[in-house]
Amino acid sequence: MALKNRLLLIILDGVPYRNWRRLFGNLEGWVQSGDARVWKMRSVLPSTSACCYASIHTGVSPQVHGILSNENRFRVEQPDLFSEISKAGGKTGAVTHSYWSEFFNRYPFDLVEDMEYDEPRGPITHGRFHTMTGYNHKNQMTPSDVDLFATLTMLTKRHGIDYGILHTCTLDSMGHRYGHDCIEMDHACYAMDGMLAAFLPKWLEAGYEVIVTADHGQTDRGHHGGHEDDQQDFALYYFGRGEGPESGALLDQLQLAPTVLSRLGVEIPVSMKARPFLG
Repeated sequence: MALKNRLLLIILDGVPYRNWRRLFGNLEGWVQSGDARVWKMRSVLPSTSACCYASIHTGVSPQVHGILSNENRFRVEQPDLFSEISKAGGKTGAVTHSYWSEFFNRYPFDLVEDMEYDEPRGPITHGRFHTMTGYNHKNQMTPSDVDLFATLTMLTKRHGIDYGILHTCTLDSMGHRYGHDCIEMDHACYAMDGMLAAFLPKWLEAGYEVIVTADHGQTDRGHHGGHEDDQQDFALYYFGRGEGPESGALLDQLQLAPTVLSRLGVEIPVSMKARPFLG
């Protein structure tokens, strides 16, 4: 069954809104040229990574899906993007931290069996994961983002996925180490922008709509989890033909899941109560 569109969701973990707008020159250049649109989006609370991951894909708050910290993990019960797209006959792909596999495929994560899998019945049809095992303040334990972007591109070419998500913790880890107002973060965002720019035109040429965004923000002291603009707010860039709100609109993170389903032409489950922001 052919879906209405194909879409890739790129999650750059832990980037506050102001750093998106001032440090990602390629993304901002595409906004200026009219090839992309950008809005501000606000995360759920707590603005902790795992909580946001689960909300991004289920469209419900942490208080509903129950993932309330990075340590509190299990297979979520609510319908999610992978399950709904797979049920509609679409093929899904994930190049992400292992938490996404735990939340939306099976828990706990098996380092041997779950690092890479191809399961035609889904919900995650093609999964490629990393764990950051051993992560600490002195060693980020993150893969190269070029490798992650290339792996997602491989899934589009080799398997023809209809929906794919890429998630990288590089900038979140840099933020925890250095904060977001420093030379190191300036360069890290610049490098990420350049790596992404090497692949994004190829995805568009292949017929994908693309959303580039974050899961949450982060403060100049490298913190997130709480109720504050720097911790919750981030940018969302959209490359596609859908009609969206005015540029000054503040989007709710719970709108992301139903928006993706609406763009693909997949029925939105009743559990996703927020309205799509793209028509």
